[in-house]
Amino acid sequence: MSGILFAFLLTLLAGLATGLGGCVVFFTRPENKKALSVCLSFAAGVMLYISFAEILLKGFENLEHAYGEGMGYMIASIAFFAGVGLMALIDRLVPHNEGDLKRTGVMSALAIGIHNFPEGFITFMAAMYDPALGAAIAVAVAIHNIPEGIAMAAPLYYATGSKAKAVFISAASGLTEPLGGLIAWFALQRLFDDVGAVFGITFAAVGGIMVFVAIHQLLPTAQRYGNHASVMRWLFAGMAVMAASLVVMGFVV
Repeated sequence: MSGILFAFLLTLLAGLATGLGGCVVFFTRPENKKALSVCLSFAAGVMLYISFAEILLKGFENLEHAYGEGMGYMIASIAFFAGVGLMALIDRLVPHNEGDLKRTGVMSALAIGIHNFPEGFITFMAAMYDPALGAAIAVAVAIHNIPEGIAMAAPLYYATGSKAKAVFISAASGLTEPLGGLIAWFALQRLFDDVGAVFGITFAAVGGIMVFVAIHQLLPTAQRYGNHASVMRWLFAGMAVMAASLVVMGFVV
């Protein structure tokens, strides 16, 4: 098996784990609004924790390495709020007659799809240089892609009543991971001298995107269908699961 094919398969498997997380809808029913609140609260915790504990930090690290501490921090901060602004604009453009739950699912899918793009590049690049390292990263990425799949599948299922559609969209969103790997590998390394700076900006912007989706869409909807105490419990449970997956990644990479 060629190195490129092996790297592509690793990123594909890691990305499809998002669809695996989406399969949680097979264990719930559309009339069970409490389960919906739990899923959305959990997903918000996942998004908030990974945004601040990993994605935004990676943006700071890459940009500070490229431009120095002060300038790098400034560029990352601008990129973060640019991501917030982008999602605010998209929120205004997505038709509101689609229903709150469907809009929540669509925006979650968009945010996670964008997030998976640079993640796919990292996995792909690592596998090209060191197959064992690439495999380890792919496993760790797959672990924390599972709860992300819940973030988009749950609201889509409750909005449409279609389990198949919810799982399909969550799985399709994960396909941006291998796509990101291929495009980034063949294009970015030829277009940019400092790929690290490009990824720094991307990570920071994605952090803003995911924070917006969690705070503006997931949490208010979870609160609407559940009580505050339950929302808080599952919010922090989502954070704990994502933290655990990042700890696993830290040990295997």
